[in-house]
Amino acid sequence: MLAEAKDTSELMVDLAYAAIFYNSEDISEEVFRLEDRLNSLVFDMRTLAILAARSPADSEQMAGILQVVQDIEKIGNAANDIAKIVVKRLGVPTELLQDIPEAEEIPSRVRIHADSALDGRSLGEVDLPVETGMRPIAIRSDEEWNFDPEPEDVLRARDVLFLQGPPEGVAEVRELAGASPLPEVPEREDSPLSELERAVDILIEMKNLSEVAVGLAYSALLYHDAGLAREVVSIENEMDEMRYRLERWILLAARHIEDSSRLRGMLHLATASETITDCAMEMVWMVEKGEEVHPVLSAAVGESDEIVLKLTVSPGSPADGKSLEALQLETETGMYALAVNRGGRWTYRPRDSYVLRGEDSLLATGVPEGLEPLAALFGHELEELEG
Repeated sequence: MLAEAKDTSELMVDLAYAAIFYNSEDISEEVFRLEDRLNSLVFDMRTLAILAARSPADSEQMAGILQVVQDIEKIGNAANDIAKIVVKRLGVPTELLQDIPEAEEIPSRVRIHADSALDGRSLGEVDLPVETGMRPIAIRSDEEWNFDPEPEDVLRARDVLFLQGPPEGVAEVRELAGASPLPEVPEREDSPLSELERAVDILIEMKNLSEVAVGLAYSALLYHDAGLAREVVSIENEMDEMRYRLERWILLAARHIEDSSRLRGMLHLATASETITDCAMEMVWMVEKGEEVHPVLSAAVGESDEIVLKLTVSPGSPADGKSLEALQLETETGMYALAVNRGGRWTYRPRDSYVLRGEDSLLATGVPEGLEPLAALFGHELEELEG
């Protein structure tokens, strides 16, 4: 149940951002329906946790589980707030929609063309997360929606597939679907950034950091790593500072915009990103303080649709001496680099130019199908990781 709740809250966040990008009330409504499903799971888990506590020691461990359950619920609530931006028509500047492709993960939409590589094949067969780094999050067939696609679901011509993943995976998915390439986006001129553009850049960074914070939090629970927990706290502190800067630039931008009410959506997005990061910090409190973590927490993280993995770069392996850009982890394995540990120091959200070295520890998250190709890149056998 905990694994399902985790997956549901993450799906809600993905769909909420897709609703913003495509200005889709249909997708927003599905986020609201998923909240009902999440609320039911949370209620049942709280009941079970209370029934399972038969001693003071049990109560302490159940309190830790209940904290994580509460934070998963709050992440779902934050996704719900993002989806409301569309339904309530709070307004999102076009500058933000233009900059969303600069985020580390973006929503994408493609129509399946007849006789393409995807037509008539199941999601399990095409294995898009490994082949392109893009995760299917919804399928629309005529007027019918499927917001929880499974590997056995078959894609048909004229279906519209919604995905989430790295920007570089979009072109590959469109080619597989038989769609024409997207027009190239003109590079931004080197003119000074406006107040609104500065606010948008900060908001995109807040979105990226909130996603990294959640990934690191689940990793800290899985590996009971106090160092990772402290990194989450550091991100939360940085997020607070970014929120202050964002508010300043939005207020300055409002002076030059005739209808400044369309900036409200940005403030709601910032609040949601900050809330998600706060939840990540609350999750790792017990790890940071050295408290014992109940095994069910690490089991749930390991069994969810997206897994967290920590592995070492073997000297002489294909990854040794290569930059993350050269390795193309997202599109080659479906796994995303959350952080790298070198000499006891974590670098979270490493840049594409970051060069891996032997004995570095990489923290990655993504689909289970990416384990084998990732293991090969880092010089490991799949059996080692599963063990």
